[in-house]
Amino acid sequence: MGITSAIVLYAVLWWLTFFVVLPLRLKTQGETGHVVEGTPQSAPANPQLKKKALITTGVAFALWAVIAGIILSGMITVRDIDVMHRMGPPPASAE
Repeated sequence: MGITSAIVLYAVLWWLTFFVVLPLRLKTQGETGHVVEGTPQSAPANPQLKKKALITTGVAFALWAVIAGIILSGMITVRDIDVMHRMGPPPASAE
């Protein structure tokens, strides 16, 4: 795995993890009883984005380390994943 592949893998894992972490422990303005004028009641009262970004960074790094380790060790290769390759060549046509 090259450096570009490693960075792309980490970026994808980071965003996937971030979208999973975003709704955790979320309190809406409607739940807290303090709705800012011009916003919906479902808007977050205190989204805690910095804390969630830090949590995301740690979790994404742990996932990246495991996946990168598996890729670099050769335990799983593209041939293991490629279903079409395992099926063999297509049958010969009857002409």
